[in-house]
Amino acid sequence: MYDLETRKHALTLLDQGLSQNSVSKQTGISRAAIRSWLKQIEPLGRKRGDRCPRCLDVPRPPDSPGAYSYLLGLYLGDGCISAGRRGVYALRIACADAWPGLIDSCAEAVQIARPANKVCRVRSPGCQYVTSTSKHWPCLFPQHGPGKKHERRIRLADWQQEIVDAYPWEFIRGLIHSDGCRITNWTTRLVGGVQRRYEYPRYFFTNLSADILGLFTSTLDQVGVEWKHTNGKNISVARRASVALMDAHVGPKY
Repeated sequence: MYDLETRKHALTLLDQGLSQNSVSKQTGISRAAIRSWLKQIEPLGRKRGDRCPRCLDVPRPPDSPGAYSYLLGLYLGDGCISAGRRGVYALRIACADAWPGLIDSCAEAVQIARPANKVCRVRSPGCQYVTSTSKHWPCLFPQHGPGKKHERRIRLADWQQEIVDAYPWEFIRGLIHSDGCRITNWTTRLVGGVQRRYEYPRYFFTNLSADILGLFTSTLDQVGVEWKHTNGKNISVARRASVALMDAHVGPKY
């Protein structure tokens, strides 16, 4: 039984252009073992809980559905999945540097989704990409596909919709944390001959995908939040009772 670092080292040598025979001679590892690691690098004794829940003989939802619901919202807003070598995929979610708490929450949700995989934070001007590689991201996010999300159809699988129905606020929070915001508007009124300033908070969600906007508004309907379109890509929540609901369950970014 070889440890994970030994397995990774052997595969790195392959990536550098060495043949399986050369790697075997250099490391003393059999070619059969190296070939098996091309299909499955994890040690055979890994915990069952680390396996992809969608790839079991009887597929099941993720173990932490609340965290998954939040991560699903983040992915639909600011996430993407790209294919790499040997069938490995990279999940990347862009998080603005202005919200360090959001970055931490995103990284935690990604780690919960794939506990055996490393989560990295890759810096870019003005933001960080929370990134993790796994063969199973397309299993967990079947919305993955070629092209931009707003240029193709986005629908939730039945098992995903069941999670969102059970954890609607986590889904809404993920969408707001990705493509939404809480702002304070103000206006002035003449009261007793004196101009007075009045401030009121509201939430906005912006996305180019009509399907993702529909997922957002249908979930708002489920929890009793009133909303309206301000144009083709913006959703506004401005009524006092609805803003209070959003404040209680979502709140501003941090």
